[in-house]
Amino acid sequence: MISQRKRNAIRQRIHDRIRAKMQGTPERPRLNVYRSLNHIYVQVIDDTQGATLVSASTVSSRIKTGGNVAAAKEVGKLVAERAHEKGIKKVVFDRGGYLYHGRIKALADAAREAGLEF
Repeated sequence: MISQRKRNAIRQRIHDRIRAKMQGTPERPRLNVYRSLNHIYVQVIDDTQGATLVSASTVSSRIKTGGNVAAAKEVGKLVAERAHEKGIKKVVFDRGGYLYHGRIKALADAAREAGLEF
């Protein structure tokens, strides 16, 4: 059985490999996802300035549930709404080294349905 620390180190290596190939620009910022055991966090980042443009998470008071698929869908909708308010329509999806499955896939699908293009 792989320990949590080793699993996170493997995820971080995968994430570093992904990040070497992608970068958020002002025209297409990077939609970054981080999931913990109890919560899920999303940021829209412009890497040229090193600035977070939009963020959303299950920690915010609007979302009642924690780190499950339903919460991921809510966060995906919320981040898409906030991005549209800032005039962001296209993003590059950074899955953060996680498999495109479960909460990550639910968040991405909800963001797409709410109008983000990636």
